[in-house]
Amino acid sequence: MKIMVPLVDGHLADQYGSRAPREDQIAERPVRSFPVTFTAFPEATQTFALTFVDYDSIPVCGFAWIHWTLANLPATSPTLPEDASRHLSSPIIQGKNSNASGFVNAPAEICQGYTGPRPPRGTHDYLLTGYALDTALSLPQGYWMNELLHAMTGHVLDTAQIILPYAAD
Repeated sequence: MKIMVPLVDGHLADQYGSRAPREDQIAERPVRSFPVTFTAFPEATQTFALTFVDYDSIPVCGFAWIHWTLANLPATSPTLPEDASRHLSSPIIQGKNSNASGFVNAPAEICQGYTGPRPPRGTHDYLLTGYALDTALSLPQGYWMNELLHAMTGHVLDTAQIILPYAAD
């Protein structure tokens, strides 16, 4: 399986992170999700899931920052268009991101779905992992990432990963 995201000079485009235009930010956090395409996936694939995590955040905040989790993208439509996090609905379900943490004082409207990169300094390597699944998952909107990982157990047909670098302003 392959997962593809358009890059600009090897990096995630500005509009999906801290340099997003104001209309694509809520509480100074970027909310326009990038397009994702799944290809070369197993024939038995019914749905796709994804996780988008910043492990380079561990020295900064003490934990890996979850930027996006999504499940139940039908295999019959293996492409998420740009800004899908804000505009697609059922059967797609999205989980909470790290803004929902009790350690972060963030407004509720940015605690679920996509929230883009905002590295405080340097370049962070954001890991996008795609999962080809043999079923749709029975999860509520606003699930936690661990719930997604548990629900996928025994249903993952294939995975693919891509590093999406994003540099601080």
